[in-house]
Amino acid sequence: MVLWVPASLALALVVLPVVGLLVRTDYANLPELLTSPSASNALRLSLLTAGLSTVACVVLGVPLAVVLARYRGRAVRVLRAVVLLPLVLPPVVGGLALLYLLGRNGFLGYLLDVTAGVRVPLTTAAVVVAQTFVAMPFLVVSLEGALRGAGDRYERVAATLGAGPWTVFRRVTVPLLLPALGSGAVLSFARALGEFGATITFAGSLEGVTRTLPLEVYNQAQTDVDSAVALALLLVVVAVVVIVLARPRALEGVRA
Repeated sequence: MVLWVPASLALALVVLPVVGLLVRTDYANLPELLTSPSASNALRLSLLTAGLSTVACVVLGVPLAVVLARYRGRAVRVLRAVVLLPLVLPPVVGGLALLYLLGRNGFLGYLLDVTAGVRVPLTTAAVVVAQTFVAMPFLVVSLEGALRGAGDRYERVAATLGAGPWTVFRRVTVPLLLPALGSGAVLSFARALGEFGATITFAGSLEGVTRTLPLEVYNQAQTDVDSAVALALLLVVVAVVVIVLARPRALEGVRA
């Protein structure tokens, strides 16, 4: 079939770079490279912050997706464009935006510093904020599409039977969202796990505090290419495992 030609090229574009990593990896020293203190700290921090940012995406993104899917009007269209902005912005621009919002000279960061003595940049919390900023649109897009596809007839029926808004949301809307919620959460976790630009710009690269696995790969690439390649391969493996094991179950609506 004629479609096999572009399909094969697309597959090669995705697969061949990974093959390049596999060919370049120093397998003799791989265990030592992956178990170094810096690599272990980076992996642990990446999994922790990606998990926390995914929770934040779910808590904040579900209501936002419902608002975007169920309400009409020009204001909602503008809101949708703003919410999807992190999908098209370069991550480093997002990091700068967060820095000038929550940094010491940002208007919200200045208030936090003066009133509560809280400084967000260069902390683990800054990593979570940066990851949530870039990952939440993936969840919102998944949920909004699912809600629009399902329609609102079940919610209208529940409302006519006397169910209040909170009951309709909890007993009707949320069950409709569960398959897409699992899929969106997995995508958000994977995106957060690989986040680099916004993190290094807003949170910096402090070992054990803000240096996640992508930042550790970048740091090692300056001095030890073999270590950088090994860590990059580890990041690829972790991301593939997350997507392969969790995404099919999510798409089927099966709870982990």
